[in-house]
Amino acid sequence: MERAHSLLLNEEACSQLGEHQRAEFVFEWLRFLKKLLPAADRVDVKKNQKCLVEQLTGILIGSPGPPTRWLLAHCLALLYRVGDSLTSSHTVDRCNDIIRSKDDSPSYLPTRLAAIACLGALYEQLGRLLVNTFKETLANLLKAIKSAESQGRYEIMLSVEKILRGLGVSAVPCHRDIYKATRACLTDRSMAVRCAAAKCLLELQREAVFLWTSELENVATLCFRAFESSNYDVRVAISKLLGTLLATAVEPKQPTAHRQGSRRSSLEEVMDLLTGGFLRGGAGFLRASGDKLKGTSSVSKDIRIGITQSCVVFVSCLGGVWLEANFSALLVLLMELVSQTRATQTPADAVCCRRCISFILRATLGSLLGEKAQIAAAKEICLAIGKQKRAVDAAMCDGNVETRVTTTDVAASQHVLVCALLELGSLVQGLASTAASLLTDTSTALLDTVISVLLHPSVSARLAAAWCLRCVAVALPSQGAVLLDRCAERLNALKSCPEAVAGYSSAIAALLGAVQHCPLGIPHTKGNVVMGLAEDLLRSATQNSRISIQRTQAGWLLLSSLNTLGPAVVEHHLPRMLVLWRCAFPPSIRDLDMELRRGDHFTWQVTLEGRAGALCAMKSLVIHCRDLLTDDVIGRLLTPLACAVALLTKVPTLIKSYGNLIKNTSVVFRLRVYEILALLPPKTYEGEKSFGIVLKQLVTDITGPENVVCSELTLLPPLCHSDDLALLGPALQDMDQHYIEEQLQRSSVGGGTLEYDPFTICVKCQDVPAPLPPPAALTTAAVQLFGVIFPHIICNFLFYDKLRDYNLWISPQLLTPLSFLCVQHLGSSRVGLGPEEVRKPALGLLVGALESSNPLLRCMAAEGLSRLVQVVNDPAFTVSMTLVSFDKLKTARDAVTRTGHALALGSLYRYVGGISSPQHLSACVGILFTLSQDSTSPEVQRWALHSLSMVIDHAGPLYHGHVEASFTLVLRLLLSIPPTHVEVHQSLGRCLNALVTTLGPDLQGEGQSVSALRTSCLVGCAVMQDSPDCLVEAQAISCLQQLHMFAPRHVNLASLVPSLCVNLCSSYLSLRRAVVACLRQLAQKEALEVSEHAVALKPHCDQCLLSSTDVTIKEVGLEGALFSLLDRESDPRLCQDIQETLVHMMSSIATGKLAHWLKLCKDVLSASAGGCDEGERDDDASVFHATSESSGPFTNLRWSTRVFAVECVCRIIALCESHGHPAHFDMALAQEHRLHESTDFLVLHLAALIRMAFMAATDHSDKLRLSGLQTLLVIIRKFAAIPEPEFPGHVILEQYQANVGAALRPAFTADAPPDVTAKACQVCSAWIASGVVSDLRDLRRVHQLLASSLVKVQAGKEVPSQLYNEGTSTMETLAVLKAWAEVSHCWLIPVQACHPSTLALKATSSTRPGLLTLVQTDLATLSRLWLAALQDYVLLTLPQDYSAQLPATGGTFYTAETAEQARPHYCSSWAPILHATALWLNSTGFIMVDDGPANLSRPVTPTSMGQSTSLASVKSPEDISSDRLHLILGISVEFLCSPHSHDQMENISSCLQALQALLEVSWPRSKVGNDQVLSVELLSVLHRLIVTREAPGVQLAVLELVRQVVCAAQEHVKEKRHSAEVDDGAAEKETVPEFGEGRDTGGLVPGRSLVFGALELCLCVLVRKLPQLSPKLAGSPSGGQGGSSLSLSDSDCRQVAAALAILSDLPSICSPDGSVSILPTLMYLLMGVLRELVQQPCGGGAGGGEALGLVVPAALQALRAVLSSPMSRSEKSRGAWAHLLRCALNTLLDFWDSDKPNPVVDEVSLLTALTIFLLTASPEVTTAQPLQTRCIDKFKASLESKDPVVSQSYQLLMSVFQSKTGVAVPFIQGLGSCVVGHLQGVERRRPQSSKELQAIQDGVRALEALVFAADEMHRPQLVAILLPILISFLLDENALSSAPASARTLHESALQDLMRIGPQHSSVFKALMASSPHMKARLEAAVKGNQESVNAKATQLQVPSKTSPSIQLKTNFL
Repeated sequence: MERAHSLLLNEEACSQLGEHQRAEFVFEWLRFLKKLLPAADRVDVKKNQKCLVEQLTGILIGSPGPPTRWLLAHCLALLYRVGDSLTSSHTVDRCNDIIRSKDDSPSYLPTRLAAIACLGALYEQLGRLLVNTFKETLANLLKAIKSAESQGRYEIMLSVEKILRGLGVSAVPCHRDIYKATRACLTDRSMAVRCAAAKCLLELQREAVFLWTSELENVATLCFRAFESSNYDVRVAISKLLGTLLATAVEPKQPTAHRQGSRRSSLEEVMDLLTGGFLRGGAGFLRASGDKLKGTSSVSKDIRIGITQSCVVFVSCLGGVWLEANFSALLVLLMELVSQTRATQTPADAVCCRRCISFILRATLGSLLGEKAQIAAAKEICLAIGKQKRAVDAAMCDGNVETRVTTTDVAASQHVLVCALLELGSLVQGLASTAASLLTDTSTALLDTVISVLLHPSVSARLAAAWCLRCVAVALPSQGAVLLDRCAERLNALKSCPEAVAGYSSAIAALLGAVQHCPLGIPHTKGNVVMGLAEDLLRSATQNSRISIQRTQAGWLLLSSLNTLGPAVVEHHLPRMLVLWRCAFPPSIRDLDMELRRGDHFTWQVTLEGRAGALCAMKSLVIHCRDLLTDDVIGRLLTPLACAVALLTKVPTLIKSYGNLIKNTSVVFRLRVYEILALLPPKTYEGEKSFGIVLKQLVTDITGPENVVCSELTLLPPLCHSDDLALLGPALQDMDQHYIEEQLQRSSVGGGTLEYDPFTICVKCQDVPAPLPPPAALTTAAVQLFGVIFPHIICNFLFYDKLRDYNLWISPQLLTPLSFLCVQHLGSSRVGLGPEEVRKPALGLLVGALESSNPLLRCMAAEGLSRLVQVVNDPAFTVSMTLVSFDKLKTARDAVTRTGHALALGSLYRYVGGISSPQHLSACVGILFTLSQDSTSPEVQRWALHSLSMVIDHAGPLYHGHVEASFTLVLRLLLSIPPTHVEVHQSLGRCLNALVTTLGPDLQGEGQSVSALRTSCLVGCAVMQDSPDCLVEAQAISCLQQLHMFAPRHVNLASLVPSLCVNLCSSYLSLRRAVVACLRQLAQKEALEVSEHAVALKPHCDQCLLSSTDVTIKEVGLEGALFSLLDRESDPRLCQDIQETLVHMMSSIATGKLAHWLKLCKDVLSASAGGCDEGERDDDASVFHATSESSGPFTNLRWSTRVFAVECVCRIIALCESHGHPAHFDMALAQEHRLHESTDFLVLHLAALIRMAFMAATDHSDKLRLSGLQTLLVIIRKFAAIPEPEFPGHVILEQYQANVGAALRPAFTADAPPDVTAKACQVCSAWIASGVVSDLRDLRRVHQLLASSLVKVQAGKEVPSQLYNEGTSTMETLAVLKAWAEVSHCWLIPVQACHPSTLALKATSSTRPGLLTLVQTDLATLSRLWLAALQDYVLLTLPQDYSAQLPATGGTFYTAETAEQARPHYCSSWAPILHATALWLNSTGFIMVDDGPANLSRPVTPTSMGQSTSLASVKSPEDISSDRLHLILGISVEFLCSPHSHDQMENISSCLQALQALLEVSWPRSKVGNDQVLSVELLSVLHRLIVTREAPGVQLAVLELVRQVVCAAQEHVKEKRHSAEVDDGAAEKETVPEFGEGRDTGGLVPGRSLVFGALELCLCVLVRKLPQLSPKLAGSPSGGQGGSSLSLSDSDCRQVAAALAILSDLPSICSPDGSVSILPTLMYLLMGVLRELVQQPCGGGAGGGEALGLVVPAALQALRAVLSSPMSRSEKSRGAWAHLLRCALNTLLDFWDSDKPNPVVDEVSLLTALTIFLLTASPEVTTAQPLQTRCIDKFKASLESKDPVVSQSYQLLMSVFQSKTGVAVPFIQGLGSCVVGHLQGVERRRPQSSKELQAIQDGVRALEALVFAADEMHRPQLVAILLPILISFLLDENALSSAPASARTLHESALQDLMRIGPQHSSVFKALMASSPHMKARLEAAVKGNQESVNAKATQLQVPSKTSPSIQLKTNFL
């Protein structure tokens, strides 16, 4: 194919190819030429133009296929436009000659069609250059059209359209001729020709004024005729034509219209045209009049639906502004239309007509108007409803019989009211909470108006009013309870009025159904009201026969709707319901027989209505309350059910007795029986008797001739596979017009409507339900139930006995679905199909249906046959089935048989993966290939290709051998199939898609074969992209999307993205879905390229978006266009794809284009009239008053779009945090970067972020307010700590205090919804806790909001009118308490900061005196409320076993009935409340302060802690404190033990901090210390936590808590010992009483010992951080790697230090014997840690010093604590301690002899540890030999070291020399001479560095300590040694000046020491001076030199003082 990429066609390469390859080669060359010509050099083009024209002409006469001829025509025209256009007339003449040719052979047709296409393209491109030949050409085309076949007519229409587009106004002379020719084509039998003619007329009307003036009526009539027998594409094309013409007639665009004397058409005239068509169709006057006289209607649904679509196009063309101005007049005209009796002659016509009017209103008001205009439209509709209702009321009350309203008038009014009410409901539901102003507008009185319709005499009007009320309740949840009360009150007051009973009960049912869509719910008590009403109605039904039926229906309708509230409500009413069900049916079958002997037709009508209602209520219970269906309940339901089933057999007798009077009621009764039986498991009512009755009645209902009215189009489509339905045309769900198009699919039964089944008014759905007429619904339910019970019939061998009994004829339309459903349910229930006799009839039915003339039945039969094969699961049976189809396809010649069996082959592959034989696959593919090429039958081609696509999809790798042949076939067909056979192209698209999926990643290959396949795929996609059919184009986009997934390099985004953008606003939903799905995938990887290509879209392409979205991609980018599309779309799937596309684009490029995305979000958010009115905003919002936001590119966007924009802002913040630059959250850094580079950072847009959050938070939409508050919360959390560079000491958020306050204030108004208030409380607490605001006055603004909420919480259940469910009150209350708790964390923590143990946790807190002042006033109230909330939480978390002990009325903040709804709110709030309560108890020290009773109106629960006021239950302060302690401990321990807490790290931290706060107070510490069981349990929980949670913060908090528990035990043991000493008078005794663990035996019991638990926990921490401590891990690879102290992080070091500190405290809580038991473990761990810290491998990393610096002091401190333990001096344990400590000392000494290679030993730490032993341990430990000698040797070795160790050694020796005599003397004796020797050697080697100097000075200190440690008698001798050493340090005058600094410093310190020590020992000093003149001279010289230097310095200091001023300025004012 690369050889095709040249300017001229490579004829040599082309000639070497076969015929089909040549066509592909030529097409690829033309594709390349199309791209090349616009970019080529004109000189080069002109040079080669002649040759090019010849080549193109050669292709023209070579019979090109449709795609090739269109491309050829385009290239030829482009060539003349780019090159020389003079010779173009020759080509025009050549084409005209071809068209005139008399050759009518099929082989010449492609050439003629190509010539026609070339003419169109030439005139389109060259336009007026060819104006001279225009008339001749047009005459030639119009003449040819008369004798042309459908393809020719189609092509001529397309060419004429292009000619008109190219010539424009120059074509005016021929407009009439074109119009005349096009009229005939508009009603052509070919649908493609009709579409082409509609497009031609659409182009013609641009210049042909007569079309929308004088000929408007004729064109309209013509369009009406064209709608008849049309398909979907025709209706879309013609409705676009007719709508555009009518819009132009009303609002002409051409100024020439007025000059020609034409006049505008008024709206009334235009609507009269449409109304005439709607009522009379396309017939002429005479025919229409004749039909009217006969009483028949000849208007088909095709015409009415087409006119409906035309009306929508008409209004859409005029635009939203026109609609807003003219809606009142339009509404009147539409209402007149629906009130015409001719439009609603039959129920089916009435339903169709109402749907058409509703669609017009929905499609225009819903998509063209913004929220403000929609509110105005709703008011207009409301006024129209009121006017209509008043007219009916006045006529009904008129006393004059002659003028009184007739039944016909009531019927007409009901249709008007239904349309108006349903649209009003849709508008309100779409507006949601922004519709609040509608309800408060007294001029419309919306609620009063709608409620007044509930008394209308027509059931449909009443139900529509009820649905409208339901929409109000969904949109405004606060109205639900109000409306419910109002309707219940009116129902009670008007019980005697049949219309009132029916209307108000429907309204109540609808309002209860709305609760399913309202998370806030309704008060639980409303269920009691409804239950009472239902009981009252049912019991009083027999009192008045006039309203018996209405009361019965109303009662059961209320119960059905009550069941939709769910188990939480229904369980309280279930016993009363069961009684009502029992009363509705006779107690036994015998009583049923007795019933038959009495009663009349009315009695039975009421009875059957009542029982049908009871069964419907039962169905509602089964659907919505399955949790309540216990065996007992089901058993009690079976008795009424058995009676209902038995009554089925009596119904025919009743009908025979009373005739048709009860026939309709009996149909509904049977329907209800089938529905409830289908929902219950068949085993519950299994039994031969019940099954026999049900089966007999099912067969009767299915076979009865009157019931075959059930439409096949109702029953069959759900049973077909969704992919197969594509064979039957566009699927309903893929149409924008599905609401009315589905009327055509239910032509025989009519559409569904609410009055067919009023019980559906309470089902969960957004759109109004449309139940089918009862007979149709009955047949569907019967067939479904038969499928459910069929497997159980097989199991009981009943089927064939019954089948023989009911040997009746059943129509294939019903029997085949029966067989299919049986097979389907068998497959799902895993039951085999049984013996051969069972399989045979089903197989025969399904195979026979494959040859049915009904395509739907064929689709379903193929699906059923494949499922049958799946159920049988026998390979032989599978092969036999395929062979049957093979044989049929080989012999059959009719299209029906071939299509059915071809589809069966594909379906078998879908369900039976076992067909893995290559031979079988080859045979199947061969047959399908042959069928696919049957050009005589496009239908066979379509079905065969569809089947082939299924085989390709499911054959897997086996198909790879057929891929090349399949590509060849698909391409050949794509290039040759006529464009009029659109369905074949769609099947080809599915095949191409399947081929791409099969190849998958192989498409990335570089081989020649793969490259050829890839090129074929691209060529196929290009052919389909140029197709005029939208579904084919959608398939092409899907193929390219697949190709991009597997081989992205080979998809050209530069051409793909513009083509996607052009179709972004297509009028076809399926194409828009494909476009957005492709964009979503592209945006995941290449978002930036996609965005750039979209912005580079050509202007003429971009304009296509202008009409639909009012924005252009050039202006707002692809992202903005997607936002605009999102606002307009209503399809959920498409909206989700648009949102995901935007999210992907944002994730990829938002951080790089911050300003663009934030501006886009801001424009979207501000494109509304919403937000607070200027008058509503307070001074805080004044900052936002200045500018109006209506100047952006968007206008009137919906609240849902704006909510998504706010969510996008939050996503952008998250993206900047996770993937962005740190400067995004650092103002100083961002400003610095902006100076040097053009980058953008989020912090620079903080003002815009705050503004957007404010706009959203103050909007009228509750959803938007919630999103705005969430955004504000995110902003506060992310930006609170960022300092303001220009104002040090301040943060950047400080300047937005007023804005935050203004955004929060609306959420705390009285009418604010609870969820909004709850979210605002969260924002309040975050704002206060953030520390942004420090000024008391500023803080008070937000504090007042929280304070007002606290007052509301205290009011509690005294709120007079509850609007929402009690669970929402719980949510709001807990949100307030949680907010106060989080605020209190900021000020309660500093109050107790005096506790040193809490510094680690609370180091970040800062004292806030302003906040403290504000909060302290509410603390007494808050503490009680917090405790009450914690009690509630405890009650709700109790196991089910304790449910009987719970308070009957519920808790403080929840009711018993709403416990389930309240539980999630408690689970999200308890942790901060627990923490705050613990901090409050900490601050009060558990001292009960009598603040007086808090202002609480909450009921006190039985578990209230000392707050009950009854005398009998008054508790002491001790008991109250104990209860509170155990409450907090219990909640914390229970949560920390729970397995579900893995993802709640914040809650874990709150628990741990709460426990720490408690244990900081002495009273709870003593309680915990006294209760060892509690302490041990707490330790075991903490141990589990530290094992399962890796977070460093949690582990440190756990260790801190363990330390506190150990301290509590320490204090307890200490107190007991002290009290024992005092009691026994043993203060003078040396022995300590034996308290503590271990007692006399020293045994520690695991699980009961606190010491053992602490040891376990510490061991766990130490071994995890230092695995070498464990002998098992020491040799393992993991131990070797993780064991180095150098690998410890900072947090690891802190954990090790904390564990060591805990270990050191353990001996103090043991008895002497117990301490002996744990001492080996303690010393092993301490020594082990020390060993790991001081012995490091060579080349240690940088982290080692940090680890040593933190952990080594902790280890040494722990060692000191253990060695100094009182237990070591206890008489009972002293010996054992001494022995064990000697062992430990020996181990320590062994550390110097490390077995590691080349150890670098930290001798300083080891010597320090050794010194601690010497100073702290008892002498019997350290004086033992050989330990003492080894200790002396270690010090001696350290003194001989040249390292810095020497200095530390001297310091340690000094402390040893100063210690007690028993330890010091041996060391003095052993090391004194070494010290003296080292110091004497200094004279020979003076110190060269500060370290050497320090070592010498420390040595002097040590020698001095040695001197003073000696006895008085020996001290002079030692002084005589010290003084010469000091004198030797002195330097003479010459040496001093040249000596280094360290030597001079040593000289000076030695002189000072001599001057200090000499006078103390004057006799020795004098004797020494006398005996050594040299020393004396040296000393005197040094003293003299020192004195001179002092005098010199004094002189220097005095010189400047002479010039200093006499007055000294004070600079230090402290």
